Amino acid sequence: MERRSFLRGAVIGTSASAFGGSLWSGAAHAAPAQPGAGPYGALGAADANGILLPAGFSSRVIARSGQSVPGTSYIWHNAPDGGACFADGTGWIYVSNSEINPGGGVSAVKFDSSGTVTNAYRILSNTRQNCAGGRTPWNTWLSCEEVSLGYVYETDPYGVNAAVQRPALGRFKHEAAAADPVRRAIYLTEDESDGCFYRFLPTTWGNLSSGTLQVFKAGTATSGTFTWQNVPDPDGSPTTTRNQVSGAKRFNGGEGCHYADDTVWFTTKGDNRVWQVNLAAGTYELAYDDSLVPGGAAPLTGVDNVTGAASGDLYVAEDGGNMEICLITPDDVVTPFLRISGQSGSEITGPAFSPDGSRLYFSSQRGTTGSSSGGITYEVTGPFRA
Repeated sequence: MERRSFLRGAVIGTSASAFGGSLWSGAAHAAPAQPGAGPYGALGAADANGILLPAGFSSRVIARSGQSVPGTSYIWHNAPDGGACFADGTGWIYVSNSEINPGGGVSAVKFDSSGTVTNAYRILSNTRQNCAGGRTPWNTWLSCEEVSLGYVYETDPYGVNAAVQRPALGRFKHEAAAADPVRRAIYLTEDESDGCFYRFLPTTWGNLSSGTLQVFKAGTATSGTFTWQNVPDPDGSPTTTRNQVSGAKRFNGGEGCHYADDTVWFTTKGDNRVWQVNLAAGTYELAYDDSLVPGGAAPLTGVDNVTGAASGDLYVAEDGGNMEICLITPDDVVTPFLRISGQSGSEITGPAFSPDGSRLYFSSQRGTTGSSSGGITYEVTGPFRA
């Protein structure tokens, strides 16, 4: 059987999907995902930054909470969380949320074409527990408040325009967002044990000031068809947003969200799963479930933020676990890409690739101290496959 690449739509020949059947073939659920040797080989010894990487890769520290970003006078925020990269002429910008309450907000680091830090600055302040979010096709960053009746804020990575609160995207315990330019939708996860999965349809694509919030409806199974239904009262009062539509499917702790190639993937931390929604076919299923890996040998535990590479690989960060970023390849191999040592009281957040795909950014939210003031933001460079 053939299975599409995660990102580019290339067709890759494989046997039946180890994730429980391919959405692309309509196959029934089969064997669970299997650990295996990834495209970059085994992890080496920890480097000077405590990062275990495959051969040919290296790491550097970009910023530390409470300290000046090297090369600037800007003090990096506490508890760095979700992030994304944006092209900036021949350079780029990495934005990072701050998951503290009160305070929250978003910071940005600017790089030139050689990767040298040239500036750092604030793009959102005085919000609450900004966890994950998502970038838009019009180059803004959606920063999500992970609190009851939380908002989504649309921010400017370039630091020119003021951030704008976007209540039309609903008020609930927001986690992540992913933009779909084909269906002109923004997908949204909810970090509740009985949370829902949503999409927002702007009245005008590129303008998030108004539109329709809808919730994902399906049965109790882990695969099948789905529909969308309008949420009557997106402000979540007096009835919470997730409890307004009968038959809305419940997900156990929605986390990261990523869109590519007519597919949206999102993670649920309560049951350690990665879900895959085929938007063109109107079907969904599990892409990964650690409980189905035989012998307790699941390579990916504590699923959290997720991003994708041009190769078609998904990179899933762990909240706890053994502090790894694992990749899921298009041929259904789940394997560690990196591991942070000596920081078991932390979690990995904000994985994002530079626009050319040559650098991966991420943070250890609490670093070696286990405190929000101990966050560390890293960059990894090396021979990422195209």
